[in-house]
Amino acid sequence: MKQSLFTLMLLGLVACQATESNPQTQEKEGEPNPILGTWQLVYSSIEQGDSLQIKDFSRTQFIKIINETHFAFFNQSDSSAEGFYAGAGTYTLEGTDYQETLSFIASPEWRNSHFEFKLEFRGDTLVQFGEEDVPEAGIKRHIVEKYFRVE
Repeated sequence: MKQSLFTLMLLGLVACQATESNPQTQEKEGEPNPILGTWQLVYSSIEQGDSLQIKDFSRTQFIKIINETHFAFFNQSDSSAEGFYAGAGTYTLEGTDYQETLSFIASPEWRNSHFEFKLEFRGDTLVQFGEEDVPEAGIKRHIVEKYFRVE
């Protein structure tokens, strides 16, 4: 009986010592998760087939806000309501592997789409790249996005 009680207490102690880091945002112990915060998109390239499009951000603003479990993005023109769009969903991050599930967006064909990207952090710069594949929208393209952290 004493042996069983001791074993149970030991298991309870080990369970209490388990790391409480969010499995969705695997961060190094003692270091803040670098993805958390608000990011402004400053560069975006889209490669689809044999074409390459570089987005012009001189008249628009695009921000992405990321907390421990969710992301949201917003795009707006500097001069009008035309061109406004937004989206949100959940994500997971394991090392440099970043996956998004886009749950909220105006375009139904994009809803519940799952994207797998790679991330690189360079100081206050976040680089996200990978493939967007949304057959319902006729989309299959490689993207590269560069964000600066917003203070």
